Amino acid sequence: MKMLNFNAIVLSTSILFLFRPCHADTNAIAGTECSEADNSTSENAFQTKLNNLLNSLAAKGILQHGFHTSTEGKGSNKIYGLAQCRGDVFGPDCENCTKESIRVAENDCSQSKKVKVWFKWCFLRYSDEDFFGIWDQTSEALTNDTNFDDPSVVSRGFNLMTELAITAPKQPQLFQTSVFDAGATGKRYGMAQCTRDISRSDCGKCLDNQLMTFRTTVGNKRGWEIYGSSCSMWYHDFQFFFNISSRASEGVRISSLCSVVAVAMMVAVLKLLLIL
Repeated sequence: MKMLNFNAIVLSTSILFLFRPCHADTNAIAGTECSEADNSTSENAFQTKLNNLLNSLAAKGILQHGFHTSTEGKGSNKIYGLAQCRGDVFGPDCENCTKESIRVAENDCSQSKKVKVWFKWCFLRYSDEDFFGIWDQTSEALTNDTNFDDPSVVSRGFNLMTELAITAPKQPQLFQTSVFDAGATGKRYGMAQCTRDISRSDCGKCLDNQLMTFRTTVGNKRGWEIYGSSCSMWYHDFQFFFNISSRASEGVRISSLCSVVAVAMMVAVLKLLLIL
């Protein structure tokens, strides 16, 4: 009887581990922006160019460290496109996010010539006007209005994000993460990124502008995200970003690693139970 209880305890512990939160980020749509309907989008010529553009962005973005710009057409009939994944998102995750953003664009903005789609892990944009290298100040903040933080921690958090606005533009991919320990309330994690078509100078201005514009909005929140056309910022009380070095070399999500370990543990325990 004791042996059965022991087996049950081990099995229960393993199940709990399997479903334990792993603090890995999950992808989700953050927003869309579609220009007013234009009947010319239904013309075969435009659809052909748009399909070619989106196929190029989906195929080549993953091959160029998660960032790709492309054009289709000539002269005044040209379409410009950009796809970029978050700096800590690689491989299949980047590819799948880009493809999903394309599906959203095709479904939600089918009659628009200027489209932006934000996911937590990637950003898609295309337009019949050349936007490459131009700082676009369009941004939107997402917050949890019921999840407030201690004032002293809020101040340190804002300092963290201000520092990221300085350091991110200096990085090769205009991307940076940072963290600080808030003591009893745990750690706070920050991340900043610019689209890699703009200059380092404009990247810094873009991030600074977001902090100034939304300082009151994000205020004393424990977590918030700002999504923009040229830059974005994230701040949370859990580690939402992935280990960059391991993902770059292995292309595996942290959540996937947790699942693999958990499954391996379950297999080992079941074998033990059969022996016992």
